Amino acid sequence: MTGRRGWAAFLTVSAVAGLLAACALPDPVPLPSPAPSTTAGESRSLQEVTIADGLAAPWSIAFHDGTALISERDSARIVELTADGTIREVGEIAGVETRGEGGLLGIAVRDDRLYAYSTTAAGNRVQRFVVSGAAGALELGKSETILSGIPAGTNHNGGRIAFGPDRMLYVTTGDAGDRRSAQDLESLAGKILRIAPTGSIPADNPFEGSPVYSYGHRNPQGLAWDDDGTMYASEFGQDTWDELNVIEAGSDYGWPDVEGIADRPGFIDPVQQWSPSDASPSGIAITDGRLFIANLRGERIRETPLDDLAASHEHVTGVYGRLRDVVVAPDGVVWMLTNNTDGRGDPRPGDDRVLRLTLG
Repeated sequence: MTGRRGWAAFLTVSAVAGLLAACALPDPVPLPSPAPSTTAGESRSLQEVTIADGLAAPWSIAFHDGTALISERDSARIVELTADGTIREVGEIAGVETRGEGGLLGIAVRDDRLYAYSTTAAGNRVQRFVVSGAAGALELGKSETILSGIPAGTNHNGGRIAFGPDRMLYVTTGDAGDRRSAQDLESLAGKILRIAPTGSIPADNPFEGSPVYSYGHRNPQGLAWDDDGTMYASEFGQDTWDELNVIEAGSDYGWPDVEGIADRPGFIDPVQQWSPSDASPSGIAITDGRLFIANLRGERIRETPLDDLAASHEHVTGVYGRLRDVVVAPDGVVWMLTNNTDGRGDPRPGDDRVLRLTLG
């Protein structure tokens, strides 16, 4: 299919309603924490407590009325963290094809619906489901595909989804191994996409009739907004630089023509870059004027103050292994998600786990 207006054929619309009750989390058990390493600015203390373990290749955390929902990449399950601290299956997403980095990836929640990004034999897609039942007994309703036709591969699938302050759904997609697709505005690969919760294309998107919001991305996997509505995204580079970007509508972030800070006209440079061995940044979150980044290969949480985007502080380096996601819980506390059972990590007893972080 060609033409930007042609993307409307990928989208479907429906409306349903339901209610979901909240549950409280159990008192966590503390784990030892090393002193943090700091690359810039003051030294900061951090304490971690485990609130759930025994997960299998978890990828994303989202909250519905105070209840934590977690996606598992390979099992295609959505699970909930119950009031007694156990993990309970809410539902399994049908049609998910696990291959390489593909499978059930990012999730997001708005009102009574769960949104999920997953890989199928035909490509990557975004679905939504009504969530019903009380906390501890949640269920997923019938699926509705609101976006499809996203190229998929054994790697570079992107997969993070999040609602912005404008109440639109943003979707990160990777180049799926086809580098030039990131520069092709007729392709959904290598982009950050913006759609309405129903799947329709907002009239104020930068390219008429297209869900494309920004392009020139290799494999973005983190999305977050500050209090002013500025959007940030983390991105996997190739061999030289991983990136933290400030996202502007309609802008080109350079891949595959540039990687990292290039200072070339027409491309937006990252505000921070790191060696992939120290980073491989995935989920990001913002709270209290600070941006937190979960790193896979780098096995650390990186903290950046929003008033000094060139600075960073590193925490728990090498302590918990690969870190896939970091989120802000409803009470304002930061949670992080390990990812050592995804086939690339070194699982240890209890992996994978969810931890609550308290930063001094």
